[in-house]
Amino acid sequence: MLIDLRSDTVTKPTKLMLEAMFKAEVGDDVFGEEPTVNALEKKMAELFGKEAALFCPSGTMTNQIAIKVHTQPGDEVLCDVTAHIYNYEGGGVSSNSGCK
Repeated sequence: MLIDLRSDTVTKPTKLMLEAMFKAEVGDDVFGEEPTVNALEKKMAELFGKEAALFCPSGTMTNQIAIKVHTQPGDEVLCDVTAHIYNYEGGGVSSNSGCK
């Protein structure tokens, strides 16, 4: 299987991955009842010595959260012309964080 890390959606799950997804225990994440995500967040918090962790299902979500916590409305975000946030995340920086 080829693993392509260019995007969150390029690599397709294998048959075994799909079977694992169908068999996974699930719950409501809004109410903190998603056992797989809860276990992953707990494991990562412990691994990095942090109070808590947050699972972000996409790189775009992670980028937007990082920008939001590191800026104030009106700030400028400097990035390379090839940066994902510049080329593929539309107006996320301005609409989510009030930055340009």
